[in-house]
Amino acid sequence: MKLLRLIIQLSRPIYLLGAVLLYFLGIGISHYLSGPVNWTTFTLGLIWIIFILLGSQYLSEYFDPPVLLGDPTRKHTPFSGVSGAIGVGKLPRLAVLWAGLACLTITAYMTALLIQILGRGSAIVLILGLIFIGEFVYAVPPFRLVSSGYGELSMSIIRVGLIPAMAFLMQGHDFHRILIMVSFPLTMLHISMLLALEFPDYASDLKQGKKPILVRIGWQRGMLIHNILILGSFFILGIAFALGLPLPVAWPVVFVLPIGLYQIWMMNRIADGAKPNWNLLLLVATSTFGLTAYILAFAFWTH
Repeated sequence: MKLLRLIIQLSRPIYLLGAVLLYFLGIGISHYLSGPVNWTTFTLGLIWIIFILLGSQYLSEYFDPPVLLGDPTRKHTPFSGVSGAIGVGKLPRLAVLWAGLACLTITAYMTALLIQILGRGSAIVLILGLIFIGEFVYAVPPFRLVSSGYGELSMSIIRVGLIPAMAFLMQGHDFHRILIMVSFPLTMLHISMLLALEFPDYASDLKQGKKPILVRIGWQRGMLIHNILILGSFFILGIAFALGLPLPVAWPVVFVLPIGLYQIWMMNRIADGAKPNWNLLLLVATSTFGLTAYILAFAFWTH
């Protein structure tokens, strides 16, 4: 049971569930526009996504400096920080490396299978390549975007922009403007969530020389950008509705707006010197993004 718990802890199921939700969003848009779903490509694509993300996560943890694991100021939560699953009495680092390489091997096999089914000339091949390369350079030196300050942007583009597009295109469609209408504001919410997740480890990142985007821009500017991204995402969703995003899809997102405003209020309280409740902030930040993506996916699937 301990081994299983450590594997789950290492795999970050919260992030996997988020990616799966975004995959379902892309399929939901296809279902909304054309009805039937090709369940074969749906299943193969879902397996591909799970293994590429697991491989990236395992390799990212393997290449994290061991000093991060022993830093008492560093958080180990389901939402932020290193997983804490590697170390003495836990998972061996070398086993995590082999697990990551095994996941990428399975991904390569699934890629060949998808290309055989969908054809080499399909736009989906480009999307698969971009996701694979993006996840690889995010986790592995010498690029290792996770520690460069650009990782948050690349992760958001890959997971919120490319994964729904991949799911949509695999159903036999060409690009559609609804993809942009939905993905762009969700990408903004995703970046704001990642900024919020980095605040608890800000002091540790400074001490260890790690340079995520929050360290590069500074915590004060990070709070301002965090708030602007949340407000901007809901504003752009409103513009998307005016430009043709269907009302049955768009209006339920209004129910998430109070949570987003509460997230901004919490961030402003921290900026004013209030004692931070990091666990609550991380839960609210994850909920703002997750509920918005879920409501949109549910609306596309049911209309």
